[in-house]
Amino acid sequence: MKDEHRGRVTKDGIRIYEQGDFAGMHKAGELAALILDEMCERVVPGASTAELDDYIRGRVEEAGAKSATIGYRGYQHASCISVNHVVCHGIPGPKTLKDGDILNIDVTVIVDGWFGDSSRMYVAGKLSRKSERLIQVTHDALMAGIEAVKPGNTFGDIGFAIQQFVESHRMSVVRDFCGHGLGRVFHAPPNVLHYGRPGTGATLEEGMFFTIEPMVNLGRAETKVLADDWTAVTRDKSLSAQFEHSIGVTATGAEIFTLSPGGLFHPTFGS
Repeated sequence: MKDEHRGRVTKDGIRIYEQGDFAGMHKAGELAALILDEMCERVVPGASTAELDDYIRGRVEEAGAKSATIGYRGYQHASCISVNHVVCHGIPGPKTLKDGDILNIDVTVIVDGWFGDSSRMYVAGKLSRKSERLIQVTHDALMAGIEAVKPGNTFGDIGFAIQQFVESHRMSVVRDFCGHGLGRVFHAPPNVLHYGRPGTGATLEEGMFFTIEPMVNLGRAETKVLADDWTAVTRDKSLSAQFEHSIGVTATGAEIFTLSPGGLFHPTFGS
């Protein structure tokens, strides 16, 4: 089954991209990751999330790229910045960061028509032990999910790997939000659940592009969306963390498009 874009589409509606398309995804992913690297020194107590977003907007424009989020369903910012108990889709604003705050910054850029989507965790000031544990488990859960990616495995295998790891540390996986297909569009099939049963869901094939982006709560998994229709928070006000990579399925596993150029994807504890 083909359409007017490129590659073919599986019976589950998942696009299979061609080998030459990997280069475009790497270029877009690298810009998103580079901008996130540059945020490391800017996340400090006293900085406002609006200031962080203004910097991101400027860097995207400077690079000759476009922000995928500005104008998306009425959203007007170049990033989502989710602080402490905000699970995802936090809207940048005047509120300033306090010592010990943890935050996820999520950036999606469009470079030559390809979408690069990534998010990672940051710490403003001194990190608490419980926040450190949460961030570490969330990071490692993402990597466990990526390890499960190879042709012949299923999306249920990815979700199971993440869920099993998180719950073994007595934390919970958010079920209300998921990863997604991308490429020349922002969101496309499949929905990449971060929980599941082995052997279920669509089968992975070489050439699939999608995000894996587990959200992990210290408390219960339930979330609610605030009156602004964007900001999702934990119902029990427990801390939440998230990491996200965009990946492509290769013949032997996964290729990560959004690797940090500076090796800064994981916060450096104790620095």
